[in-house]
Amino acid sequence: MNPAKKKKIFAICFVVGMVGGYYYYQSLERTPNEVVNAAPTATDKTSDAKVTMSDVLDMAESAKTHLSTTLNDYTARFVKQELDASGKMAPESEIQIKVQTRCRNENNDAPMRVYLAFNSPQNLKGREVIWGADLFDGTMAVHEAGLLLGLKTLWLDPTGFLAMQGQRYPISEIGIMKLIDKLIERGEKDRNNPDISVNIIDNQKLDDTLTKVIQIRRSKPSNMEDDFSLAEITLDPERQLILGYRAFGWPDQPDGEPKLLESYTYHDVKTNVGLTDADFDPKNPEYNFPSL
Repeated sequence: MNPAKKKKIFAICFVVGMVGGYYYYQSLERTPNEVVNAAPTATDKTSDAKVTMSDVLDMAESAKTHLSTTLNDYTARFVKQELDASGKMAPESEIQIKVQTRCRNENNDAPMRVYLAFNSPQNLKGREVIWGADLFDGTMAVHEAGLLLGLKTLWLDPTGFLAMQGQRYPISEIGIMKLIDKLIERGEKDRNNPDISVNIIDNQKLDDTLTKVIQIRRSKPSNMEDDFSLAEITLDPERQLILGYRAFGWPDQPDGEPKLLESYTYHDVKTNVGLTDADFDPKNPEYNFPSL
């Protein structure tokens, strides 16, 4: 090979090497967010750090503290499935939800308000519910779909027999803040429990949101009222929102699959959208409540 050709090949290799080295070192200097944006696919990698139940409770308390000063209201597509009060598994429900939280005043004791519009299951599609701690003398306004029931607004006791049909908890227990409260209450019972193990799976996508999934496992039954073999908490770390919770009971057979007890997921959460009294008024022309 003649000297001129050798010089040309050497120059090309040098340039390629320099460019490759530049991008390699640039990749080492990228922030975690830039890496995530470059490769948004979930990794399913479990955190290597040792995590305890106290760590989980600290995260929950941190989220509660943050939201108590920042979360006035929100809208979401709420998907739930649960054993009802009789122990029967209800079909999955999808509900458009509006919530004014208790945190919209300085004392965090504002009356909570909720509007629900059911999209599924089919037999509940079209149902609308409004409840507020300061509305309707403690009752909730219900508009059922259908020719007969749809002609009248029903006023039900939230904890009464009719309102609790197919429900595990009353409407007053719904919502992200209530979910955090419940997780803290349950978790405190297991803060120092040696039968509990915890791990965290990072970079899990819920819709377009990167989340952490916290898995809590029991090695043996606790015989407590809220016993579970596995619980999963989905956390949006950027907004400090608990977006999901699932709990599984114990299998009937040692090698069997654990049974779902309850599952709650908040999709498409939009916070501080400026909900007003009209959003919790059956007379709202956007709703289908019969004339009052």
